[in-house]
Amino acid sequence: MDASIWLWAGVIGFIVVMLLIDLLIFQREAHEVSMSEAIKWSCFWVFCGLAFGGIVFLIGGSKPAGEYMAGYLIEKSLSIDNIFIFALILSYFAVPLKYQHRVLFFGVLGALVLRAIFIVLGSAILENFAWAIYFFGALLVVTGLKLAVQKETEVHPERNLILRLVRRISPMTPDYRGEAFVVKEAGKWIATPLLAVLIVIETTDVVFAIDSIPAIFAITQDTFIVFTSNAFAILGLRALYFVFAGAMGRFVYLKIGLAVILVFVGIKMLISDLYHIPIGLSLGFIALALTVSIVTSLRATREVT
Repeated sequence: MDASIWLWAGVIGFIVVMLLIDLLIFQREAHEVSMSEAIKWSCFWVFCGLAFGGIVFLIGGSKPAGEYMAGYLIEKSLSIDNIFIFALILSYFAVPLKYQHRVLFFGVLGALVLRAIFIVLGSAILENFAWAIYFFGALLVVTGLKLAVQKETEVHPERNLILRLVRRISPMTPDYRGEAFVVKEAGKWIATPLLAVLIVIETTDVVFAIDSIPAIFAITQDTFIVFTSNAFAILGLRALYFVFAGAMGRFVYLKIGLAVILVFVGIKMLISDLYHIPIGLSLGFIALALTVSIVTSLRATREVT
């Protein structure tokens, strides 16, 4: 899809405006995000993601629109799994509910920047090194298989090298100081535990990006489609966290569904020179795998309860 500079500017401008509205209006006072608020924001971001798919269809036709939707579904499904990791991190640091929205906001902001960097690098690698597509494909297959056999997910912030480095360089307050990441005490700026949480979330997202970016490049190498499908899925991650975090225990088969999706797109990359899997088939398979894993999970946990 040949995206004009104005289309790029419009998308980035929309993202910036929405982030500013969120930061300056909805985050003026620290508060616990209610379920109704989270659901409304989640629906809004899903609507934006689907609506943009319609814009892509009107501008570029069915092929780029299908690629966008497949990429959006992949990133959205992976983000649901990421929510569980975020919940573990926030629980580990005992972050008060009223401060979680703020740290996740900056976490999402950092994720957008990191993904943009990874997309540029990934695009440059694939353009200059054709064999890299096999490396990315193999990486996705291995990641999918590891995800399928993984028993439990654990987080160990104390092993985070960047966090340990920050703690060596800067002293840290023993408790939270409101929504502040740093505070000035005795004439010196020192970090708060909220900064530690943000660092762990941002560095953890690097691992997430290693999975998600190659997965979308398996669908399309159109930089505009890769970026926008990532961006619209990630923008709804914060609200989705407050909807699903408390119910993540019910999605017992989600990892299997994600594993199947990663293996599928990995194989799609590996056989790309021999056979090109149509985008319609890819989109249908991804949607089916995600739907089956979620529905099966909800039915299984309902019977248990």
